[in-house]
Amino acid sequence: MGTLFGTDGVRGIVNDELTPELAYKLGRAGSYVLAQEFAHPRILVGKDTRVSGDMLEAALIAGFCSVGASVLKVGVIPTPAVAYLTRRYQASSGVVISASHNPMEYNGIKFFSSTGYKLPDEVEDEIERLVLDGVDALPRPTGNDVGRVYEVAEAEKNYIDYLVGCFEASPNLNGMTVVVDCANGAAYNTAPQVWRELGARVIPIFAHPNGININDRCGSTYPDMLCRAVLEHKADLGIAHDGDADRVIAVDERGNVVDGDAIMVICALHLQRNRRLNPNKIVATVMSNIGLDIALRRENIQVEHCQVGDRYVLEKMKETGARLGGEQSGHIIFLDHATTGDGLLSALKLAEVMRTTGLPLSELAREMESLPQILVNIDLKDKEAVLSNQAVKEAISKAEERLGEWGKVLVRPSGTEPKVRIMAQGRDKSLLEEVVDDIRNAILLAQK
Repeated sequence: MGTLFGTDGVRGIVNDELTPELAYKLGRAGSYVLAQEFAHPRILVGKDTRVSGDMLEAALIAGFCSVGASVLKVGVIPTPAVAYLTRRYQASSGVVISASHNPMEYNGIKFFSSTGYKLPDEVEDEIERLVLDGVDALPRPTGNDVGRVYEVAEAEKNYIDYLVGCFEASPNLNGMTVVVDCANGAAYNTAPQVWRELGARVIPIFAHPNGININDRCGSTYPDMLCRAVLEHKADLGIAHDGDADRVIAVDERGNVVDGDAIMVICALHLQRNRRLNPNKIVATVMSNIGLDIALRRENIQVEHCQVGDRYVLEKMKETGARLGGEQSGHIIFLDHATTGDGLLSALKLAEVMRTTGLPLSELAREMESLPQILVNIDLKDKEAVLSNQAVKEAISKAEERLGEWGKVLVRPSGTEPKVRIMAQGRDKSLLEEVVDDIRNAILLAQK
């Protein structure tokens, strides 16, 4: 990764790290690079509900059009919808303006290729090189060659129809009550509508975005209110998305959280038992709970591991041939249906298992026993320097020795925030707390 592009596009605090000037340059550079492959690029642009979205969208589109690319505007829509619609409309590229689960002051710009996959690293590197070297020398067409902007009114309906078509259980969801936490984000309208189309009784919460309340104590990173709502409404299922709806966290009928690891176990076992998991493997990250490995290996399903980030999950899936992969956080990729993590699709696939088996989510979730896990975030500006500190390395090594074979420790910089994450898991929670404290203290000393 370079200076601008992280693991999930270009992100930062708007008008500080991510300015409209930078968005304009990304538009110009992106159009120029795409023009090497497409004579007349058409770029599809979507966004989430952040107040900064309009400003960045205007600047980005101006950059695209200034180099002669046309733009298809699809408005507020989930990130995975941009990936799908890019393919459907045969666009040269798709771009989403979103910072996913991050607070509202952040935003981001992420590119998809014409096939709906994230841009290859070498293409991102070329765009970044042009942005940093200066884009003034790039072509400036005039007259009829200036890019045009088209609004695609039916985009959301097309995406909803696609999702409904991916639901393969019979009958549909008549009689099921679903609470959907939309995180006041991009899925505020799309998600409830999908469930209604399939016949469920839908109770939307946090579905009134105002530009500043996205991810504000709601959504997949704050499921407490969803747990309460499921119990209050005696719902069969609770679903929480993040701001751009590429994640999903579920809640069972008893008000218990079912995370991405458990969802993958449920879906993988269902596919295998119906002889549809081919090859017989999934991809999970190093952050996944050891309970996932135990549950799947017991059923002879191979687990391939990769570093954290859905782009790395996808790379590993392509490398190994796996058709299912994801993260504990709820980024789950069903490669037979989508090219990226899709929270709405993953939620439907979970409901599909419930409907097909006739079992409540609480019973399905018993397939996996989660071992105790502790995750701590530490705010750091110079993450790499601290993690290369010898005392920090020794603290991590000592923690690994103490946890032994049935434990795991991971210390990594966030790819999207100025934080370092410490994760430890094993059978003894008190021991986990001790080793995490030791590592945290070493990190805090190293940054002084």
